[in-house]
Amino acid sequence: MSKATRLSKSFTVDHSILDYLQRTRSRRSRSERVNELLRRAILEEQYEVLEREAAEFFAVTGKTERAESRAFAAASRRTFTRAGN
Repeated sequence: MSKATRLSKSFTVDHSILDYLQRTRSRRSRSERVNELLRRAILEEQYEVLEREAAEFFAVTGKTERAESRAFAAASRRTFTRAGN
C-alpha cells in the first residue's frame, strides 16, 4: 500500500478507544493503529451498504419473478385446457 498524504486533524477520541489502543499496542504508532482501524471500519460500513442494496435488489426481483411465474403458469394452464378440449 502506498503512503498517503498525511494531514494533521484534531478529533476527540473516546477513552474506551484509547484504552483499547493501549491494550492492543504493537510496534506501530497509535496514529498508524488508529488509521488501520478506521480503514477496517470504513470497509465494514461499505460492505454493510452493499449487502443492504443487494438484499433490496433481490427482494424486488424476487417479487417480480414470482408474479411473472404465476402469470406464466396461469397462461400455461389455459393453453393445456384448450388443447385438451
